[in-house]
Amino acid sequence: MKHIPNLFTLLNLFFGCIAIIYILQNGVIIVANEEGAQWLDVPEKIWLGSLFIALAAVVDFLDGFVARLFNATSALGKQLDSLADCVSFGVAPGMIIYQFLRVSYASSPNALELPVIYLLPAFLVPCAAAFRLGKFNLDDSQQYGFKGVPTPAAGLLIASFPLIYWYFKDNADAMRLMLNQWLWYGIIIAVSALMVSNLPLMALKFKNFSVKSNFPKLILLLAAIIAAIFLKWLAVPVVFILYIILSLAFKNKTT
Repeated sequence: MKHIPNLFTLLNLFFGCIAIIYILQNGVIIVANEEGAQWLDVPEKIWLGSLFIALAAVVDFLDGFVARLFNATSALGKQLDSLADCVSFGVAPGMIIYQFLRVSYASSPNALELPVIYLLPAFLVPCAAAFRLGKFNLDDSQQYGFKGVPTPAAGLLIASFPLIYWYFKDNADAMRLMLNQWLWYGIIIAVSALMVSNLPLMALKFKNFSVKSNFPKLILLLAAIIAAIFLKWLAVPVVFILYIILSLAFKNKTT
């Protein structure tokens, strides 16, 4: 019984590995539109990788729930959880950014001669995730509040971008933005910095059922529902930004 939560943790890792397989499938195609100009289609199954990262997040939530249900929390489970999270929410999202950077440079005149060093910044995200998880394991004070953005939250943010890309695929302006390498470099810097920072951010756990003490979490929940209805997949980065704003605005109530 004591290893049942660990099976959920390993399933998290399993889904993360499947996500990487889909993310790294090749197949960039250049096609012509009605004006004769060329634009990039991305038939890779990166969006399936995003879905498996989401499944990993669901399992990541369940392993803690199951551990508490069976009173089977352990030091081994804590370490396994971080190792699985590093793959599912660090390495796999890093591969997503790598692929988008690769595609963003694919239409340039010297695409075939592009130095790989231009793509390597994508791996700063897995490095930041590993650092953040290691720091978390050594800090017992982050039960009802976090220091820095949690790795699963950062991973889910990045995993939303392929889904946003496919949803807005008929919008030329959105496509140009999504295939701009400077956008991705900015995302790398911002997400990595947020993970390794000491910003006081709220954990989405309820200490009690008091509206007053859970007010920022209830606002976030309501905003997430409304954003999902009206913004579809674009709701993910919007809610992520709101999460940080609310955490800082109500920092005395998030720890």
